[in-house]
Amino acid sequence: KSITVTRIFSVPCVSSQATAQVAKPQRTIVVCGVPNGLLEDDLMADILTIHFQKRKNKGGDVEDIVYPTPAKGVAYITFEDRQVAEDVIAKAEHLLQDKRLPMACPLKVYLYGENVFTCVSCRLDLSILRGKSALEDLVEDLKKNFPVLSFGTLHPDGQIIVQGPFSSIRDLQNKLAFKLHSSLSKSEVKPGRGEEPTDPGPNTGPAKTDSSLEASNNFVQSTKKEGLILTLDTDIYLYMKKFKEKMYRESLKQCGVISHEFRDGEVTTVSLDCLASPSVGQLELAKNIIEELAASLQSSLRKERLSLERSGRAEKRQYEKVCENVSSQYPGVLVLPHSTYIDIIGTSSDVYEFVQQVNKMAGHFQKEPWR
Repeated sequence: KSITVTRIFSVPCVSSQATAQVAKPQRTIVVCGVPNGLLEDDLMADILTIHFQKRKNKGGDVEDIVYPTPAKGVAYITFEDRQVAEDVIAKAEHLLQDKRLPMACPLKVYLYGENVFTCVSCRLDLSILRGKSALEDLVEDLKKNFPVLSFGTLHPDGQIIVQGPFSSIRDLQNKLAFKLHSSLSKSEVKPGRGEEPTDPGPNTGPAKTDSSLEASNNFVQSTKKEGLILTLDTDIYLYMKKFKEKMYRESLKQCGVISHEFRDGEVTTVSLDCLASPSVGQLELAKNIIEELAASLQSSLRKERLSLERSGRAEKRQYEKVCENVSSQYPGVLVLPHSTYIDIIGTSSDVYEFVQQVNKMAGHFQKEPWR
């Protein structure tokens, strides 16, 4: 049985919506930790450009910069030379310093990814580990083990914001789960035969109401004894549910396993249970099938975001109707409307053509739909 830390992302994942960056992923870096709200966006973009052009920062000629992006504190920078991008990433530390900034700001950089999971941000609740280790020491240890991640300030209640690649966030989650599992094994009464420690682990999530957090925790606690729990990015889960539902269900049926899904923000928690007597082998097989299916979708899907933040109610409705009409021409595209934006998920070619059609029909061409 696995203990998995639930992940809830507090900002949308940034995807391959920047067409220029998609075409030049080997020369493009993702920068996390950009101070948000201190300066005008254009000014901050200039400061970032200057930083990554300096030789002491292993920088070079910058071809393009995308800032701001949907994820707060994140920028895309494309260099003219691929080697410069590699040198910048290889540099141990990047400290953004400028007389216009009130303080020096540490940055985290990594190579741009060509998938839906370029950068995510999550809130970790480490309070459950209080007493088992000093939280300050734990955070310092995590920083050393995950240098690509950007860690925010640790608050007195154990909350901390972490930002970086989806894969690294997932590895961080697994490390925390293992640490909790080990500490429980040492400190709690030894479980009976065939039982496992049942604490769900550190919580992660955006700021929510107490009732929302309670509902999420109750779900994890109610499922943790019955089988195996894993988590999926909600975008991938929704795409899987719409276009791969039959394959998903038939695979689980062959394993003698049923699933219960719980969507909470950007993450969907999946609980797997055996139809008959519990079998670790059946659960692991089903888990592997789901993870392989999710991985195949992750490598092939792209997401474009149409921003509606500056649109009035009538214009938002116009875009939603246009998306509904265009959807019939692209049966493999998933459209997810939200209050301030519309996410469009599918293959690169389908998504590109879909967005062009939408902008044309709506009478408004957005050269940079991610802004």
